[in-house]
Amino acid sequence: MSAAVQQPDFRGEGDVTGRGTGGPAPLRITVSYGFWIFLLSDIIMFSAFFAAHAVLRGNTNGGPAGRDLFDMRVVAIETACLLFSSYTAGLASLATETRRVPVFFLMSAATFVLGAVFLSLEMQEFSHLVEMGAGPGRSAFLSSFFALVGLHGVHVAAGLLWLVYLLAQVAVKGPQDWVLRRVSCFGLFWHALDIVWVGVFTLVYLLGMG
Repeated sequence: MSAAVQQPDFRGEGDVTGRGTGGPAPLRITVSYGFWIFLLSDIIMFSAFFAAHAVLRGNTNGGPAGRDLFDMRVVAIETACLLFSSYTAGLASLATETRRVPVFFLMSAATFVLGAVFLSLEMQEFSHLVEMGAGPGRSAFLSSFFALVGLHGVHVAAGLLWLVYLLAQVAVKGPQDWVLRRVSCFGLFWHALDIVWVGVFTLVYLLGMG
């Protein structure tokens, strides 16, 4: 009697990804993973600026300290704008998942406006400090302040330009998978900026007022 040869069952193998021998991880996961590595490297850079400011914030060289310069009402508005923009950015990302393009455009426009208001207020603050003679060359404290807050502002400006580019891509190409991956990466970037700003608000402004 010949033994029956059991044939392997390949049903559903194409649906398995990223588990053992099932195949490589989906492209969306690998892209997100790579972007997380970029964000972590960016946070390490911010950590160095945070450390420098923590060391230098008391070195005013006889000049004004934070409590003499900061207008907490304006800072509170900046913070509210940026935090709420993170919420609208999240809604925009969710809208792309369900292919609700009009909602994506609406929430992205709200994100852009809130980010632009934040950046405008920050630039006005910098301009006001320079006019008062409290520019980055006045003391080590102000050098670290302009470096840290300015670095965050540059990231926000880059994020706004990136958002405009994404809006153009969605308008021209539609919600294709590769476009959605870029929208997802932007959402991670924008949320990371909010987390960094919470640190800036706490270390620079709240402790500076104390």
